[in-house]
Amino acid sequence: MNSVSPASAQHLSQDELPHSDGQQLFNSRAGVHGENCRRALSAAASAHGQHSEPDEVDKIKCKVLSVWNKVKYGWTVKSKTNFSKLSPVYLFGYTYRLDREEDVERFHRDFSSRIWLTYRREFQPLGGTMWTTDCGWGCMLRSGQMLLAQGLLLHFLGRDWTWPAGLLTSRWAETEPGRSSSSSHPSLAPPPQRPPLPASQSRAPLELRTHPPHGSPEELEKERRHCKIISWFVDRPEAPFGIHRLVDLGRSSGKKAGDWYGPSVTAHIVRKAVDSCSEVGSVAVYVSQDCTVYKGDVAKLAGRSEGQAVRDPSAEWKAVIILVPMRLGGESLNPAYVDCVKDLLQLDSCIGIIGGKPRHSLYFVGYQDDFLLYLDPHYCQPFVDTTREDFPLESFHCNFPRKTAFSKMDPSCTMGFYARHSGEFEQLCLKLTQVLNAAAVKEKYPMFSVVEGCSQAYGLDEHCSQQVLQTQRGTKRDRVKKPTAEEFVVL
Repeated sequence: MNSVSPASAQHLSQDELPHSDGQQLFNSRAGVHGENCRRALSAAASAHGQHSEPDEVDKIKCKVLSVWNKVKYGWTVKSKTNFSKLSPVYLFGYTYRLDREEDVERFHRDFSSRIWLTYRREFQPLGGTMWTTDCGWGCMLRSGQMLLAQGLLLHFLGRDWTWPAGLLTSRWAETEPGRSSSSSHPSLAPPPQRPPLPASQSRAPLELRTHPPHGSPEELEKERRHCKIISWFVDRPEAPFGIHRLVDLGRSSGKKAGDWYGPSVTAHIVRKAVDSCSEVGSVAVYVSQDCTVYKGDVAKLAGRSEGQAVRDPSAEWKAVIILVPMRLGGESLNPAYVDCVKDLLQLDSCIGIIGGKPRHSLYFVGYQDDFLLYLDPHYCQPFVDTTREDFPLESFHCNFPRKTAFSKMDPSCTMGFYARHSGEFEQLCLKLTQVLNAAAVKEKYPMFSVVEGCSQAYGLDEHCSQQVLQTQRGTKRDRVKKPTAEEFVVL
């Protein structure tokens, strides 16, 4: 079958790839609803005449989009997601067997502890624009936020940390009716009505009491860090990883508010955001070049100190989040890569995949059988002011795992990994090499490579990855030109 090798896809322009990196909001392929909205925008602009001030037109557009987005993203149907009792579930390297009640509870608690970042509305306008929501265009940025948040959770709280209030907000539903107990599938359903609270606790503050009122000093410190991490992603101009900051950083890549962002562009935006944040100075982000992780470049980025004793590996390096943009097929995911993706998701150092369906970003966190587990950013929630003491945390955590078939995954994606120190990084490289080499026997082209040395030693320009990010401008004929034989390979 015809497909794109992960490395060669790095040299394709954004317009040549079938992903939506370079597409504008409500483009011609967005469907009938997008077309109707675009017509409404045009009619609103025409009503003010050709000599209307641009600011007035922008205000009208934002109002129309605000109404449209509230209708489209302002509600959600919490349908059940079925899970097989016969197959294990993998979540960020941990394995859960749902035929055991204790594993069902552990999985639910683990999943609901992951930070969930979705569309928001009613925040301060994005710099230089009238945008007060990212509904309809910011889903990839939200997925990138979630991937970074998972890396920061690992760094500051560890993989075994779970949110103490996670099990208070919902619970697993009973076995799906109509099936025998031997073949039934546990599922998630909307939370049942909460039981009455003790007289000593009022019902109203339950949503706000996400911060534990008491506990050991260690537990209180972990909860403080948990709240701090979430505050870094709130939609305020001052937040280092909020939507305002990410959009501002995206301008250097030719992006602006309202544009579609792709997984490769988002990876570099995340890197820039971490580089410019002093609060996470102990963490660095590395973005691979041409689907290759250069160990020498990671070592330089991690900041090994000259003459420092090697007895304490954690003192030598910063923690590193490694992001690998790649393309795993042409128009759709090449099924030859599925087993390798599964093996990588089983690594405890993997912090997930940002990708999703075509023009519909999702954050993949694990899998069961031939279905990916994901967190979905396509739910519009109101802005939360994290500067307020005891701000509510429930809207930053999701209790309902979703699943989608591997075959529906968009081939354009970015995979993330985390290493706390040089020892973990070496172990990660060893595991990645084993997985990728084993997969390459079947796939011919590995998803990506891990090599010794620096990129300069291989004749790569230091800024080649930045050049890939620039939005390609050209004629319509350039955008739809046929790929050459060098861009596509037969697997």
